[in-house]
Amino acid sequence: MTVLPDDGLSLAAEFPDATHEQWQRLVEGVLRKSGKELSGAAAEDALSTLLEDGLGTRPLYTADDPAPDPGFPGFAPFVRGGRAEGSTAGGWDVRQRHAAVADGAVLGDLENGVTSLWLVAGDGGFPVARLPQVLDGVHLDLAAVVLDAGAQVEPAARELMRLYEERGVAADAARGNLGGDPLGHRARTGEAFGFAAVAELARRCADTYPGLRALTVDALPYHEAGGSAAQELGCSLATGVAYLRELTEAGLSVEQAAGQIEFRYAATADQFLTIAKLRAARRLWARVTEVCGAVAAQLQHAVTSPVMMSRRDPWVNMLRTTVATLAAGVGGADSVTVLPFDHALGLPDAFARRIARNTSSILVEESHLARVIDPAGGSWYVERLTDELAHAGWEFFQNIERAGGQAAALDSGHIGDALAATWAARSAKLAKRREPITGVSEFPHLAEAPVERAPAPPPPSGGLPRVRRDEAFEALRARSDAHLAATGARPRIFLATLGPAAAHTARATFAANLFQAGGIEPVTGDATAEAFRASGATEACLCSSDALYEEQAADAAGRLKSAGATRVFLAGRPGEYDAVDAYVFAGCDAVALLTTTLDRMGVS
Repeated sequence: MTVLPDDGLSLAAEFPDATHEQWQRLVEGVLRKSGKELSGAAAEDALSTLLEDGLGTRPLYTADDPAPDPGFPGFAPFVRGGRAEGSTAGGWDVRQRHAAVADGAVLGDLENGVTSLWLVAGDGGFPVARLPQVLDGVHLDLAAVVLDAGAQVEPAARELMRLYEERGVAADAARGNLGGDPLGHRARTGEAFGFAAVAELARRCADTYPGLRALTVDALPYHEAGGSAAQELGCSLATGVAYLRELTEAGLSVEQAAGQIEFRYAATADQFLTIAKLRAARRLWARVTEVCGAVAAQLQHAVTSPVMMSRRDPWVNMLRTTVATLAAGVGGADSVTVLPFDHALGLPDAFARRIARNTSSILVEESHLARVIDPAGGSWYVERLTDELAHAGWEFFQNIERAGGQAAALDSGHIGDALAATWAARSAKLAKRREPITGVSEFPHLAEAPVERAPAPPPPSGGLPRVRRDEAFEALRARSDAHLAATGARPRIFLATLGPAAAHTARATFAANLFQAGGIEPVTGDATAEAFRASGATEACLCSSDALYEEQAADAAGRLKSAGATRVFLAGRPGEYDAVDAYVFAGCDAVALLTTTLDRMGVS
């Protein structure tokens, strides 16, 4: 046995090291208590979690889980960061998004922590002609400007360059991105526009504006269409390769072409997947540029996911975006946009924008996340997940290239079909509440006051769909709201409890959450005819323990039906109880159950 120096902390030095096999035996014992007889690797697999893209998360990682050497920050393959200093100099770039600009909003953001602006002009934003007004008072030599103008990229870019010249901004002081993204526009709208104008803007930036880029590879359209992390990576790579081809054909060198592209990715509340995605994206782009003859670091803009934002209980979005921002910063994003918590409801108000920008400020200034470059690096889990995700993303990228490239794959429906299949599988998990949505499918609050916002400009449409995690439950809640407005009451269900609180509390709480997710108000009481009639409900759900169900479920269900219950559920595992019509249990299709229940209740 190795004798370690006495540092006062080696409390277990006299004990032998535990082995992986010993840990597995402990897991076997825990599983045995739940009725599962598994051993060795099978016991460990039982605790694993299946992810999208054929990936999985195991419960334990060790040094025996291999992953390629991630290298050092600022050096290929750039897994640990595109810059040697990372964000240690002052944190990441805090980039606020503006689509319809209220008076003073832009300057207010810049005066309170925002370091760059993401301006949506044209379709889905303000008119391009308003750009001078939007940037009135902004010091363009200090604040980077990123444009997002779709097919109007050329007039928007020329207007911004005119402002640089008019306000005397030195060419080497201009920073940001002109936002040319023909393929992203094609994905959003189904419409194509020529690359010639974008190539000309790239040439001008390369020759005259060293801090200004001309192109954005926006992966959000694929994420917002329901795509997985690997599909998002694959589409971004295919788009980036298409732009490299176009730019080099237009006369730029590979180095110049790569230097004109910025990548935009979604950051979700799945923090480890987001960290791994950003790290894998840099590795994959380094590989692409290496094959093209020049190794370049990927400039990354991370945006908190619109897909994860809920419309009900939107305050929870503050927590989601905080975790996503943390993941983006740890993953090495160069700039981060935190969407306001009310983004899904319309135009954000001043309070929402303040919370959004302060999220980054707290994580950088108070939590000190930027002090260390790649703080997740070296984690066996993160390194392994990064490697597996990189391979899955590369495989999807190769599939797109075999389909003729990004444009052809979009036009043929190859990409749309793949994203739709991924979303269909995820939707099934959401419907069964296997992927919970706090405040929506879990712990909903029917009495919450609605958060009202002015409508935002309608986003571009006509191409890939835009999905939201809450969409199925939102439709159910909207039906309940309409019923409340028309009748003065929500649809109700009676939770009929059997026995003492210790026997029924857990299942009554579970059933209440499930029915409230569909806008159905639970009324709890003893399983008596009098209590049911007083509830004002037309259907009931028995809640108790398995033992009491065996003794009382059949009689209780009969009493409830005699009192007028048109349907009786039972909260628990499906069984054979007389007069019980259906069962609610963990893993049941909640959306289907709630939909048919509202139909029976006459809630349109």
